[in-house]
Amino acid sequence: MKAKKRVIFCDFDGTITLSDNIVAIMKHFDPAGYKPIMEDTVSQKITLREGVGAMFALLPSSMKDEIVSYVLSRAGIRDGFREFLDYAREENIGFYVTSGGMDFFIDPLLEPFGIPSDHIFCNSADFSGERIKILWPHPCQDPCHNGCGMCKTTVMRRFPEDEYERILIGDSLTDFEGAKIADLVYSRSILTDKCAELGVKHVPFETFFDIIEDMKKKQRQGVL
Repeated sequence: MKAKKRVIFCDFDGTITLSDNIVAIMKHFDPAGYKPIMEDTVSQKITLREGVGAMFALLPSSMKDEIVSYVLSRAGIRDGFREFLDYAREENIGFYVTSGGMDFFIDPLLEPFGIPSDHIFCNSADFSGERIKILWPHPCQDPCHNGCGMCKTTVMRRFPEDEYERILIGDSLTDFEGAKIADLVYSRSILTDKCAELGVKHVPFETFFDIIEDMKKKQRQGVL
């Protein structure tokens, strides 16, 4: 039987970075009316796509440079990320960023790491109008109808489970549907709580060094 190829799907905000950049942008610039939208999004009264689109529409496009500068100045990269990318390359493990964030801050933050652009799945932003408009180039496809915006399970299903061992790394509710279909989950924060609550197998982590160590251990044990 042919061995499955390993492939990693890694969240960005709060996973690669130390905090959630969308939340940070809203809290810092504090556009009038964002808080009830944020609450409805977190409580899942509205979809992520609806909520994020509505919150960014509160911000004028003229603030683009200020927003980008703010994110780049504060979004730290989690320890071990560069070493983890090196490990994945050495082991010939596919690595994809799957993020509900926006290209205007994801691309410059990831640029130093040499990740191919076709391995980064995220949302886009249009600054041509008066207000920021979020674009959704990777929407939900059957069987997902959750209004994800950037649908992580749709990306994962491009890699059939009979050919790939799918590894998910994430930290929030936006990663949970992907965690359900992954073979191995590395989790932080809310994703850890949700996986524990619903019985999805997961390995908690704090840094990417933790993930490297666990993957090497599983490899020695013949389970990865």
